[in-house]
Amino acid sequence: MDHGSNSKDIRFKIAHREALIGVVLVVINFIWWFGFAYYLGSAPVEKYQYVFGLPAWFFYSCVVGFIVMVFMIILVVKLLFKEVPFEDGEGERTE
Repeated sequence: MDHGSNSKDIRFKIAHREALIGVVLVVINFIWWFGFAYYLGSAPVEKYQYVFGLPAWFFYSCVVGFIVMVFMIILVVKLLFKEVPFEDGEGERTE
């Protein structure tokens, strides 16, 4: 396959769409982490609240954030990502 036919190959359109979805997930993860880590964690240490022995800002930003992101990624992969053939010629179809 030459580079000129990349624009006609549906696999590239799917790959770009899925890459954009990945970037959106990373941005959501960063906003979640930043929001909880810096807004809950900006209080003096004496005023921290604790969840399971961890500071609340750490628990919500890292522990809960990780769990939420794992479930979001599972949902995105199952619902939005498509199976793409790697062989030349099969990507030309627009099923």
